[in-house]
Amino acid sequence: MPLSASELHRRGVEAANARRFTQARRALDAASARTDDPDLRARIDGTAAYVLAQTGEPAAAEQLCRAALARSGLGAETITVLSGQLGTLLMHGGRLDEAETMLTQAIDTFTEIGVESVELANCLMNRSVMRMQRHELDACTTDLRRAVAVYEATGDEEPLAEARHNLGYAALLGGDLVTALTLMTRSRPTLAATSDLAAAISDLDRAEVLRDAGLTTEAEALLSRVAREFGAQRMRQARGEAEFHLSRSLLRHDPPAAERAARTAARRFRSLDNAAWAARADAVRLEAQQRARPQRAIASTEFARTAAALERSGFRTEAAGLRLSARRDGTGRMPRVDPAAPTPLRLRAQEVRAARASAAGRPRDALRAAADGLDLLTAWQRSFGALDLQASVAMHGSDLMFAGLSAAAHLGDPEILFEWSERARHLSQQVAPVRPPHDAALAEDLAELRMLRAELAGQDWTTDARVRGLRDRVRERQWASTGSGGTRDRLGLAGVTSSLSADIAVLAYVFTGTALHAVVVTASGATIVGLSWPRVRSALDGLRADLDMAALTRGGVMGAVTERALTSRLQALDEELVLPVRRAAPGAEQLVITVPGALGGVPWAMLPGMVGTPFTLATSVSRWLAVHNSGRTRVPTPQSAPTEGIGADLAELRTLERGDGSPRAGFTAGPRVPRADEEVRLAAAAWTRSDHEPQTLDGTAATVAAVTALAAAVDVLHIAAHGRHAVDNPLFSGFELTDGTLFGYDVDLIPQVPATVILSACELGRSSVRWGEEALGMTRVWLHAGADCVIAAPVAVPDDDACELLSAVHTGLARGVSPAVALAAASESTGIRAPFQCHGNGF
Repeated sequence: MPLSASELHRRGVEAANARRFTQARRALDAASARTDDPDLRARIDGTAAYVLAQTGEPAAAEQLCRAALARSGLGAETITVLSGQLGTLLMHGGRLDEAETMLTQAIDTFTEIGVESVELANCLMNRSVMRMQRHELDACTTDLRRAVAVYEATGDEEPLAEARHNLGYAALLGGDLVTALTLMTRSRPTLAATSDLAAAISDLDRAEVLRDAGLTTEAEALLSRVAREFGAQRMRQARGEAEFHLSRSLLRHDPPAAERAARTAARRFRSLDNAAWAARADAVRLEAQQRARPQRAIASTEFARTAAALERSGFRTEAAGLRLSARRDGTGRMPRVDPAAPTPLRLRAQEVRAARASAAGRPRDALRAAADGLDLLTAWQRSFGALDLQASVAMHGSDLMFAGLSAAAHLGDPEILFEWSERARHLSQQVAPVRPPHDAALAEDLAELRMLRAELAGQDWTTDARVRGLRDRVRERQWASTGSGGTRDRLGLAGVTSSLSADIAVLAYVFTGTALHAVVVTASGATIVGLSWPRVRSALDGLRADLDMAALTRGGVMGAVTERALTSRLQALDEELVLPVRRAAPGAEQLVITVPGALGGVPWAMLPGMVGTPFTLATSVSRWLAVHNSGRTRVPTPQSAPTEGIGADLAELRTLERGDGSPRAGFTAGPRVPRADEEVRLAAAAWTRSDHEPQTLDGTAATVAAVTALAAAVDVLHIAAHGRHAVDNPLFSGFELTDGTLFGYDVDLIPQVPATVILSACELGRSSVRWGEEALGMTRVWLHAGADCVIAAPVAVPDDDACELLSAVHTGLARGVSPAVALAAASESTGIRAPFQCHGNGF
């Protein structure tokens, strides 16, 4: 028996909602041929119009919908449904005022006749999207919550998931990235079960969350993938939107690529006769041109014309942002920005103020504007506790930071430049995190990830759909469960000089984006040392490759060639980075070093001028002093127990828990490391005279669960294992144990981490530089979790060197010597110059 027109229409609607448009067309054509009922024919045409719009024929879609509305004999409910559908078409075409009129008319009619139907909820959903575009977030959220209530009452799971997903998007626009990711991640499984295209639409929005969080590598990979999927389905509007968001993601770190992507998106929108979205893409193109070629002026009329087009289309926030950018060159008057405007827009206003002041030769005004902007960013960061989110959201402050650093360097005042150096160090550390409670579900997800990584050994595991889903879920749980505490204090220069002893100097390296300086601080004062960035950059080019090659090719002809090239680079870096600053602090026997991201890969311990000198790479001078003055920078022993400050409180807590103040040491040897067993055996031997027998895990005993339990029970943890630094998301870096990888995310599940952690693993001292200043890697993960000091290397180290050098380090640690002193002494006694260095509070 042939299907009825009503049944065929229902199936067409289901296929269209699932983005199976070819199937939807067939069902709708068949339905239309089988009915003469004017109401049903009109509804069929309304659904067909939606399919046309989604597959790149918006003009034909609008024409069909208006023709259906113009027919005589239609019932009131049918007219209302079609009005809502026409409003949706107008919204997607960027005609927001017309769209609001049609959608509101439909919603009011449904309300008057007492219909709480799916059609009403659909109209509410579409009006909420229009209000999102206008940044009317309270009204948008009201519509979405009302739609959620209707979908819950009707039991429609798929549109309910979409409505909750859209609540996440509204949270994104309001700056609540944690809520945004939580709602979107939890809605995705239902949407993905509907169709691959529904999953792609969900991923398009999730990519915006990742982009606004500064996780641009992941965002751009996701956007590129969904753009291809939309293209394959001939969804030209959706493909253009993905290309538009890709251009926005590229804007800060690759302006030429952003300009190309924006041009492509604008052409696609114009081919669809969508002037509103074309104006959005044009705005990004202008921003990209301004960043890529700042010396080439852009006609103010082009900015004004595009901003006016955005304003007409209802994109008022984007219009305001473009008008601000038009004044970056110092011409005209600064537009007024509403104090209640979104945080990114207010940050851009401060960026433009700082740029205008710098261009006009007013460095102090530039400093004030940059400082005000960074204070605003800090207030926003208070809502974030997760390490990767805090580090990445620094994207929004990178321009402000470089503007402030450049202005401070221009003034040439050590006090001001040191203040801005500390600001840079605190960019992603200003807010103190609150450790999350133990999350059993997170632990299960990480365990499953370990299994998948083992299953996909030898492949690019990040491309696997199961891996992507688990990684998203892990991040969502971590972001949602990690709170933030108060803001950390920054010390000024006077507070630092008064706290330093005569044998300690601070070397605060500052990179302004174009120039390199060092502020050398001692107990007697401070001075600025100018350094040659071109010569340093030349020496850094190829340094990591030379270091890795030197570790792999010892001896022979190739080894000698590599050794000569490496020696030359290290000598050049020493002459440019170390000798000039050490001349400014001739009496210093120990050094506290802070570095920008540009110097994150320097192997300081291998530079000739650092031989025999204990030093530590501090996250900031303020944080180093806070712990140093507390006395906790030694491994706690009865002879050297801290007596004051927060460090003393933590040490006392360990003492109460363990029954005495003597240190405990733990060692782990991972699989497939040739001398790992020997390394931990020799290192553990240094602790045999302590009050506690050292604990060692190797072979099948070295599991993730056992190692995390060991970490919670010791003061010193030494891990000899193969490591891998994950550039796309450093918190998925980790080291290989018997049953899989211990990830950075696993570290936050350890209730109390050791004071000192030694990572004898290839690559785990590496960091990913984000937004110019922030370096993020496994060393930072352990420090964030509460470790005082992490000893690690940023490059591969020969197994023989690691075994001998680190075994010797424990000789000092077991006597209560600070990690930096123990490492320097071990290098002297063994004659080994390896890239191991102390991070955090090495003394």
